[in-house]
Amino acid sequence: MKSNTEKFGKAPHQPSLWTRADALKVHADDPTTTQPLVSADFPVLSNEVFIWDTMPLRDLDGNITSVDGWSVIFTLTADRHPSDPQYIDENGNYDITRDWNDRHGRAKMYYWFSRTGKDWKLGGRVMAEGVSPTAREWAGTPILLNEQGDVDLYYTAVTPGATIVKVRGRVVTTEHGVSMVGFEKVKPLFEADGKMYQTEAQNPFWGFRDPWPFRDPNDGKLYMLFEGNVAGERGSHKVGKAEIGDVPPGYEDVGNSRFQTACVGIAVARDEDGDDWEMLPPLLTAVGVNDQTERPHFVFQDGKYYLFTISHTFTYADGVTGPDGVYGFVADSLFGPYVPLNGSGLVLGNPSSQPFQTYSHCVMPNGLVTSFIDSVPTDESGTQIRIGGTEAPTVEIKIKGQQTFVVAEYDYGYIPPMLDVTLE
Repeated sequence: MKSNTEKFGKAPHQPSLWTRADALKVHADDPTTTQPLVSADFPVLSNEVFIWDTMPLRDLDGNITSVDGWSVIFTLTADRHPSDPQYIDENGNYDITRDWNDRHGRAKMYYWFSRTGKDWKLGGRVMAEGVSPTAREWAGTPILLNEQGDVDLYYTAVTPGATIVKVRGRVVTTEHGVSMVGFEKVKPLFEADGKMYQTEAQNPFWGFRDPWPFRDPNDGKLYMLFEGNVAGERGSHKVGKAEIGDVPPGYEDVGNSRFQTACVGIAVARDEDGDDWEMLPPLLTAVGVNDQTERPHFVFQDGKYYLFTISHTFTYADGVTGPDGVYGFVADSLFGPYVPLNGSGLVLGNPSSQPFQTYSHCVMPNGLVTSFIDSVPTDESGTQIRIGGTEAPTVEIKIKGQQTFVVAEYDYGYIPPMLDVTLE
């Protein structure tokens, strides 16, 4: 079988560029692109665990699905340690901030279920201890495959290395709740190649994670988005005229922005089961702009491809900046060209008064956007904060052509299904 590179010539497409000129148009606190303030008296989903990246169960077309009336979400989860000596400060108090900041090293995949699309009940670990081949289970996507309840969980196996993997199991329902069975054999799919996507050997700060499989509504093929960095030794990238874009006088200096090399990667399946994949060149690159384009995902609307990704203030390059939040781009076809939504790419950012209140936004096809609470100030100075580790209020955005608008706010962790599947 010929590879896609062979079939299409040198490359099947040229990556679209998120330029420095685009990023200069980012403006924090525009009410149409700013998440409403999260109150410091937010409820916590669980006092036993922290949760952050939330992955609703969905089908390959992107529809959020419930099963026999039960909504299901997967979350990155870590135990809270309120009595562990290593998280007790010199005054004998629980240092929740340090515990929260250490969570990534012990991240595991858990699931939750609900009859209401909120009020989530903890189901437990998806995989038993020792099933995953690496120490950390990082974000991905759970896909409901059929009416038999088969689920493919694509996720990132991290440390050592970073590998896109999947594990198959099954969702089982009763009148009282949901169970996950199986999920016993993890299949490695692919890793960064060093030619299109940066490896750890090329850059110890590289990113390669967050698989998001989907069926293209036009050609019917199975593809996968993921986060990556553009291949090459760290510091060797060039920020040229194309990456800079049309900047005004005085903004030509790019500083040390060559170290920011984020991209949105894409792969195509060679089979129908998603067991055999070929990486393709990135859909979008942000060389000289940002170093992270996390959790990329699509909304297909009005015949267009709306590409969303999340990023941080601290991962921006010299001379450009923006809030923590979700950024978006739109194209008329899968392989672009993509242009930034709202002129800049910013779709939903944190307010400057609470710059770390939410993160890891997921834009669903119904316009609802879920995220988690990171930290919220509890005093006017902002020096005192309350750690979240729980679901944030859901926000609704409207997508109109190349623009988006915040239009509503809902309850904490409100993730209603778009369709219900009755298991056979």
